[in-house]
Amino acid sequence: MTEVNQPRQRKPRRRRSATESLVSIALGLEATLVFFVTMAVFGLREVSPGVAFGGGAVLFLLLIIAAAYARFPWAIWLGWAMQAVLIALGLVLPVMYAIGAGFAAIFIYCFLTGRRLDRQNNSATA
Repeated sequence: MTEVNQPRQRKPRRRRSATESLVSIALGLEATLVFFVTMAVFGLREVSPGVAFGGGAVLFLLLIIAAAYARFPWAIWLGWAMQAVLIALGLVLPVMYAIGAGFAAIFIYCFLTGRRLDRQNNSATA
């Protein structure tokens, strides 16, 4: 058989840590939240449309980038910074103090639970 007819060998997928998986989920949910907050801020005319959509797009992209690269320490730090930004959105839309704090609590829970699970998995395999 020639090389052309042989099936390609796929590289095995990189195994994701529990922290990476859980933090990515939390950041993805927060990106969805930012989309809806952008619509609310625009609809309530709290700021100009350019600021609402521009700021919302920047926050959305930063959350997606942090979720996609959660295996790197800088992305985890970006995720922590985004928690502060979400809470600070309360300056524009006061209900975001509570919603941002709730999502920050989810992020913290996912981060701590992921770290605990990773420690357990590493000690079980060692």
